[in-house]
Amino acid sequence: MPSGSAECATRMLAFVTGATGFVGSHVARVLKEQGAELRLLLRPSSNPENIDGLQAERVVGDLRDPCSFEKAISGCQTVFHVAADYRLWVRDPDQMYRSNVEGTRALLAAARNHGVRRVVYTSSVATMGFRSDGLPADEESPVALGDMIGHYKRSKFLAEQVAITAGQSGMNVVVVNPTTPVGENDIKPTPTGRIVVDFLKKKFPAYVDTGLNLVDVDTCARGHVAALERGRSGQRYILAGENLTLKTILDRLAHITGLPSPKIRVPYGVAFGAAIIDEIVMGRILKREPRATIDAVRMGRKKMFVTSGKAERELGWRVVPVDYALARAVDWFRAHGYA
Repeated sequence: MPSGSAECATRMLAFVTGATGFVGSHVARVLKEQGAELRLLLRPSSNPENIDGLQAERVVGDLRDPCSFEKAISGCQTVFHVAADYRLWVRDPDQMYRSNVEGTRALLAAARNHGVRRVVYTSSVATMGFRSDGLPADEESPVALGDMIGHYKRSKFLAEQVAITAGQSGMNVVVVNPTTPVGENDIKPTPTGRIVVDFLKKKFPAYVDTGLNLVDVDTCARGHVAALERGRSGQRYILAGENLTLKTILDRLAHITGLPSPKIRVPYGVAFGAAIIDEIVMGRILKREPRATIDAVRMGRKKMFVTSGKAERELGWRVVPVDYALARAVDWFRAHGYA
C-alpha cells in the first residue's frame, strides 16, 4: 500500500451517513470507541433510537438534497457513506435511484470539494456475480448490470460503479461489500431481521431451497474501520461470515430459541406464484409492502455464497461464526416487542 494512503480511526472527524440505521449505528459506535469524533447525517424522519447516548454532532439532511450536507462535510477527514434505501419492493423506484446512485455521486463530489482524505463506501454483496452451481463468488466474479434483479440491486450496482470510478480516478475511495448482517439494533427490521422475527412469531411453516451469507453486524462494522486503515483505493472488499442455507439458519434459530424449525420445503414455482399474489394483493390493492416479493424469490434461485479471502489478506478480516449474532438478534427483537 502506498505510504500515506490509509487513515487512522483515532484523532479524526468522521462524517457518517446512515448512522441511525442497522449497520451505520454499529459503524458509528465502533468509530467512537476507537477515538474518532463524529458528525452524523440524519434524515428529518429518522428514528434516532440507535444513536441514543452517542456523543456526536448531528446534521439534518437527505441524500436527495445535496445542499443539506454539502457544508456539513467541511472539516471532516473521512466519510463513511453507509446510508442506502434498502427495500426489495418500492412504489416509486426513482426515489431509490435518487438516494442510492445520485446521492452517492453528490456525496463524493462534496467530499472531493472539501478535501476529505478518504471515503469508505458501503456497497452490498448483492452486486456480486453469483454462480448457479452454488460455489462462492468473490470480487472478481464476472457480473454486469443485467445480472442485477430488482431496483435495489441495480441501484447499488450503479452506485458502486460511481464509487469505484472515483477511487480509480484520483479520489481516495474504498468500497466494502457486507453480506447480510445480523445482530441487535435492527430497528426496521432489514429483510434478514424479518427472517428472525417471523421465526419468533412462528410464521415460518415452510422454507425454500436458498442460501445466503450471514455476518455479525458488529464484526462488519469493525471491517469498515479496517477498510479505512488498510484498504486500497478503488478496490472493493467482501465482508463475509458463514455461508448457510436458509434451512440451516432456521435450524440454528431453533437451537437458540427452542422453537421448532420447519420441515416442509416449498418448490420454487409455488414460492414464485405466492409472491405474485402477495404483490397484487398487498402492493397494488392494499398499497402496502408485500411480505414476499417476486424479486426476492428470483434472487433466491441462486445461493448468495461468497468468500472473503481478499479482505482476509488485505484488511486482516476474520470470519466469525454467526451463532452469537443470531442469539443477540433474538434477544433484542424479543426485548423490544417485535415478537
